Amino acid sequence: MRIEIVDYDHPDSRVLIDSLQQEYVERYGEEDLTPVDPAEFRPPRGLFLLGYLDGRPVVSGGWRSQDSDEPGFQDGDAELKRMFVVPGARGAGLARRMLAELERTAAEAGRKRMVLETGVRQPEAIGLYASAGYVEIDKFGVYQDDPLSRCFGKELS
Repeated sequence: MRIEIVDYDHPDSRVLIDSLQQEYVERYGEEDLTPVDPAEFRPPRGLFLLGYLDGRPVVSGGWRSQDSDEPGFQDGDAELKRMFVVPGARGAGLARRMLAELERTAAEAGRKRMVLETGVRQPEAIGLYASAGYVEIDKFGVYQDDPLSRCFGKELS
């Protein structure tokens, strides 16, 4: 897999993000409601990556800087967003490779902790994060009071 830095609103990003949003609709009945500004994913305060196989985008993920001025976050947090693997490429370790690259780039940018929100109807995501060393943390963001939401964090080295 070739991983490239792209804009959050790059055409290939849009294809994967739209597919992810459709999966949220299927699993939860609505799209992710978290406000997102594409500029938040531009260096040095963020990053968005796509993974390509045979010239096709098959995995996405990004992080954006968060600090304690937002409830639920700590200074030095990087919030993981839009992790997604197209159905035909799942089970090949691509999400794990993308997650490792996102953690590496966030740490390189000076971020101290990676945090994320996911839902109970995404057991494969929860399994990935748990196996990568993430632990459950207090909820944050628009899903703070959602019983289907879970938040996780991991200290970056």
